[in-house]
Amino acid sequence: MLRLVQALACASCLALGPASFAADRHVGVASVIDGDTLDMHGMRIRLWGIDAPESRQLCRRDGGPWRCGQAAALALADRIGRRTVHCEIRDVDRWKRLIALCRQDGEDLSEWLVRSGLALAFRRYAEDYVAVEQEARLSRAGLWAGAFAPPWAWRRDRGAMVTAHAR
Repeated sequence: MLRLVQALACASCLALGPASFAADRHVGVASVIDGDTLDMHGMRIRLWGIDAPESRQLCRRDGGPWRCGQAAALALADRIGRRTVHCEIRDVDRWKRLIALCRQDGEDLSEWLVRSGLALAFRRYAEDYVAVEQEARLSRAGLWAGAFAPPWAWRRDRGAMVTAHAR
């Protein structure tokens, strides 16, 4: 089923523009939807193994509210700019987004976000970035410099300001 979805998705993208697509790989210029989701020629691509704060999510830093979700999205947009992104499809989620390991200039974008403290390892689906998250936490990078709700808890609690992960 996954191969069929990928083949159909890639066939539709071929007609859309100057990107190269294979059954399990998407390559092209991407735009940022939020801190863990890209759009590449109409295809939504969720970054593998991470969960970033939601666009509307507020965290606490320097004694006040901080738009951590917006900060994650803007940092990712600044990082990728208008340069080519290479994504290897790993799965398709229940919202029909492609789940992919995406790299730019050889750097894993999921790892970069976690190392920057702008996303968390999404242990429910993968443990690839747990050690990197621990490094970010110890160095108090990004989210770890203040108080925040993990994105999955923020969604579950419908946006409540949960700050159990302040460290």
